[in-house]
Amino acid sequence: MTVYPTSRAWQRIEPPGTELALFREHGGLTAEGVAVVGGATPYTVRYSLATDELWRTRRLDVDVTGVGWRRTARLEHAAGRWRVATGEEGRLDGSLPGIEDADRLEEAVDVDLGLCPLTNTLPIRRLDLLSAQVGTKHKLTMAFVRVPTLEIYPHEQTYTVLGAGRIGYTSLGFTAELAIDDHGYVTHYPGLANQI
Repeated sequence: MTVYPTSRAWQRIEPPGTELALFREHGGLTAEGVAVVGGATPYTVRYSLATDELWRTRRLDVDVTGVGWRRTARLEHAAGRWRVATGEEGRLDGSLPGIEDADRLEEAVDVDLGLCPLTNTLPIRRLDLLSAQVGTKHKLTMAFVRVPTLEIYPHEQTYTVLGAGRIGYTSLGFTAELAIDDHGYVTHYPGLANQI
């Protein structure tokens, strides 16, 4: 059993819910989190995440459970390759969890767990955007994990330094100004979540 010294909690806006992440920063990030999500298809998400000392993702385990169904996914990044394993019980919808060819993720360094503000911190810290000049921009390919289906695919995102405590996020025509604290954790993600 791991005891974590730090936490962050968010109130989700859409879909409605609450998320709690417990973590430590020692030689990178080690975190565990849980979210309870309401709406038309209520579910819970449990995840554990580990990075190396440079904040590059090493492992993400996700377990999503709803009424009559459960899906799991494990992503591991080692020796420049991603390995993905998934499981499912019951029936959620017509989609399948995972990715047919994990080599499609070869350009990804970070994971992005859908609807999870914590995973936005990974590129912010890895690229040292906290101390970067205004206008610094990075276009990235993420290993994106859609929630609740746990479909996994490469996803292009752009992070731009807008000023103290502000990062611009752009993906597939969607743009948001993320408010971050002094450690790079999201405090406000418009339309998604607010730290509580």
